[in-house]
Amino acid sequence: MDESPAVPPLAEASKPHRRSLVSSLMDVAATSLLQSPSFREDTYFFQRLRHSEQRALQELKGLLASSSATDGSSPPLSMWGIPLLEGDERADVILLKFLRARDFSVSQAHTMLLRCIAWRSDFAVENVLEDDLGFKELEGVVAFMHGSDRLGHPVCYNAYGVFKDREMYDRVFGDDDKLKRFLRWRVQVMERGVRMLQFKPGGVNSIIQVTDLKDMPKRELRMASNQILSLFQDNYPEMVARKVFINVPWYFSMLYSMFSPFLTQRTKSKFVIAKEGNVAEILYKFIRPEYVPVQYGGLSRPGDLENGQPKPASEFAVKGGERVNLEIDGIEVGATITWDIVVGGWELDYGAEYIPAAESSYTVVIEKTRRMNAADEPIHNSYTSREAGKMVISIDNTGSRRKKVAAYRYFVRKPSA
Repeated sequence: MDESPAVPPLAEASKPHRRSLVSSLMDVAATSLLQSPSFREDTYFFQRLRHSEQRALQELKGLLASSSATDGSSPPLSMWGIPLLEGDERADVILLKFLRARDFSVSQAHTMLLRCIAWRSDFAVENVLEDDLGFKELEGVVAFMHGSDRLGHPVCYNAYGVFKDREMYDRVFGDDDKLKRFLRWRVQVMERGVRMLQFKPGGVNSIIQVTDLKDMPKRELRMASNQILSLFQDNYPEMVARKVFINVPWYFSMLYSMFSPFLTQRTKSKFVIAKEGNVAEILYKFIRPEYVPVQYGGLSRPGDLENGQPKPASEFAVKGGERVNLEIDGIEVGATITWDIVVGGWELDYGAEYIPAAESSYTVVIEKTRRMNAADEPIHNSYTSREAGKMVISIDNTGSRRKKVAAYRYFVRKPSA
């Protein structure tokens, strides 16, 4: 399969324009986030730990061994099917997560770990993946695992905008029993992600969280959000390598700039903020477009990942004021070409045509140039050629000053003999 991304022409110079105070403050806050040193995940190699950290790990193992010996009737300590006291290097990864969460205070990490083990027993977490909690309508919408980032971390998407609808909110959070069931379902989603981790020194040992703040009813979800946050902080320490907030409202960035001085550098280095209209550009920095869901400017549709690894896409940028033509040459007579293309935030013109190689033939308009709106999903189309030639896909951003990220892929099926 050949790919021929075109070289974009130079963009026209943009005239300066006035900006509001709110826009300026948002950009300052977002820039401070993007300029924060990127989070460096622990490798969990024992020999790379400081001597004090190595000593803390050994002391924690000693405390756990004493606790286990005191209560001889209890089964051996384990988490996610990994025995904690049998010399398994995967256990070291788990123990180091608890130590890191408590700044390597052995006593605090020990207390946190024992409470987590007790909670997992009381909550019957080991069986949660088998539960049918009746939230099929929330699967793939509110919280779901989908693909991985460029480094192999599983990605968990969260979006609570559907609860703006009062009927939906009452159906899920209407009373204490419903809230408890939702919390169990949310733990179920988290456990799916954790079970994808390797718990191996140098391996994939944490997930990425993408949280969509669009239309999120803050006041109504305060109780549920606080309980979810508390559960995850207490029982899934250092399980999240990066937190990406997308479709962020204007006030969120300013609030962050106010509270930022009170956060540790390690915490701040995990945060990334994407304003509405800038979602795809930010997500593409961490996740390849073929793994980004279509609702967030990617090419991944529901069910795509169930059939194995997706076909890779080519990425390119469309500058403000420019037009890009993607040419796919060498198409034979009778060949079928299928293509997918998406531009983050769209708001530009798209069209596709087929140009035969013979000069006497006419150009075939496959898709008449039309305006693509911000909410439009990726284009997916195919065309079977009647004569040899090339496909030209046009992206016209001359009516905008904003640079936009884009991705496309194509497949050519040659004619059968």
